[in-house]
Amino acid sequence: MLVLVGLLAAFLTSASFVPQVWKTLRTRDTAGISLAMYAIFTAGVGCWLAWGIGAHQLPVILANAVTFVLSATVLAMKITNVLSGKDHP
Repeated sequence: MLVLVGLLAAFLTSASFVPQVWKTLRTRDTAGISLAMYAIFTAGVGCWLAWGIGAHQLPVILANAVTFVLSATVLAMKITNVLSGKDHP
């Protein structure tokens, strides 16, 4: 039962990033996104993913693998926009 709750939590927290990623991909606008926040968050999610893999915790692995890809996508777009001068840090 706890694994099911963990899988539901993994799905919900990961799915919460989809609207932001979709909007960012569609508009290419990252001006309202904090570079520092996304960099720190993505690094933290990467650490949780590594921990989940090491601990063999499927819900943690799934949630953080999906969230890492989603947050890294937004972070990459933010960095690209900052470096191209289309955005400010």
